[in-house]
Amino acid sequence: MLVRLLRLAPLALYCTFANAASIDPIARIEQSLPPAQVLTGVQSQTATLAAEMARLHVPGVSIAVIRDGKIAWAKGYGVASVGGAAITPETLFQAASLSKSVTGLAAMRMVQDGVLALDTPANHALTGWKLPGGDAVTVRQLLSHTAGINVGGFPGYAPGTPVPTLLQVLDGIKPAVTDPIRVRTPPGTAWQYSGGGYTVLQQLMIDVDQQPFDKLMATRVLQPLGMRHSSFTQPATAAMLAHAALPHNGAGKPYPAGPATYPELAAAGLWTTPSDLAMFLIGVQRAATQPGQVLTQQSAATLLTPILKGYALGVGIEGSGVATSFAHGGHNQGYSNLMVAYSGRGDGAVVMTNGDNGDGLARALVRAVAQAYDWPSYLPVARSHVALTPAQSRALAGKYAIKDMGDFDITWEKGELLFWLKAGQSEPLFAQTPASLFVQSQALNLTFDAGFDTGHLVMEPFDLRFERVAPEK
Repeated sequence: MLVRLLRLAPLALYCTFANAASIDPIARIEQSLPPAQVLTGVQSQTATLAAEMARLHVPGVSIAVIRDGKIAWAKGYGVASVGGAAITPETLFQAASLSKSVTGLAAMRMVQDGVLALDTPANHALTGWKLPGGDAVTVRQLLSHTAGINVGGFPGYAPGTPVPTLLQVLDGIKPAVTDPIRVRTPPGTAWQYSGGGYTVLQQLMIDVDQQPFDKLMATRVLQPLGMRHSSFTQPATAAMLAHAALPHNGAGKPYPAGPATYPELAAAGLWTTPSDLAMFLIGVQRAATQPGQVLTQQSAATLLTPILKGYALGVGIEGSGVATSFAHGGHNQGYSNLMVAYSGRGDGAVVMTNGDNGDGLARALVRAVAQAYDWPSYLPVARSHVALTPAQSRALAGKYAIKDMGDFDITWEKGELLFWLKAGQSEPLFAQTPASLFVQSQALNLTFDAGFDTGHLVMEPFDLRFERVAPEK
């Protein structure tokens, strides 16, 4: 599918507060997680955080909320592993693709320092390895997923199994399990999400800085921003694992071997906490409006300028005016996360989970925060809906694929049209028109072309082309 047991009782929680007056909004957030899209004329249903954790089989959640450019509060819910220690604000999680945003900031710091150039061909800076066919690929394109490079994401390597070197990953040499990282489409012509591009960038930054990647990231970003619980160390040390949330699958079962190892550090290798990532977001926010600890205003403006499909240099950009925000989601095996912040106002939030189904929970928590603190966006959207005939519904049923991203299913069961984004997890699919459909749990919309075999899946800032690959089973 497109993304990779019971209710926890009692629900353990630990928290830190900057202001006792925050208690009421926090309680509202915990008791009222709204859907992403509500039906016009229908009373919308909310859920408690505890109920959603149980429904989605997510053992643990950690959140940090930013207000007025500061961390207002941070809180942990649930457990690091079933039957294990409680989640606290200091519990470590794999950041997954949120690593790309931190890498983007480090790259811009290197550009600002004059040791890297955004628009010089990357092969000019690469020394020990060159990107085949990549003489036209630039750092800006690598950061913005416009370099035309393959390999969208990485599966990780189970503890106790061989882990490839960075060069082995780049060339797809065993024990690497992913394809060689290569240019597949003309650079600069299209947007295609590519962890492979960030892995090329990782090698480039090492070559330029003449330091191991974890060291250069610590020097250029983590230490200046006070991210004291963060590290690009892979695999995690025993000391790190003693304070880490362990990964769980979509059924809430632990991955027996523990956290996978990701040698693709720039794309997926960060270990951190929501509070540390909140410090990262605050650092970007401050740089966007005044000289920051890491970036100048000019560098921050470049970092936050969209290139294609709303994606800038390591972050997705949404909205306009006071509602302009920068964000990123992330999913490694057993971890799902989301961070969002506004570039012109001091609000934001980071949610990290130790479950494969945590992405929906993270988005719901962000919506609850948006409602509690009167954000200008990330709020539920009201959608009109129409009833489809059984024939119209059956015509939509089938398996659909998105190139290099995965697949999803639509089924017609007992008079209900269902959308399956993940194996074993479905939800009703509603129609605004016979060719325009949506779900309630997230801002995900399907628009079908004539013939109903192709179309677009839109979930801001992404607009992904899909096609039917099999009829309904």
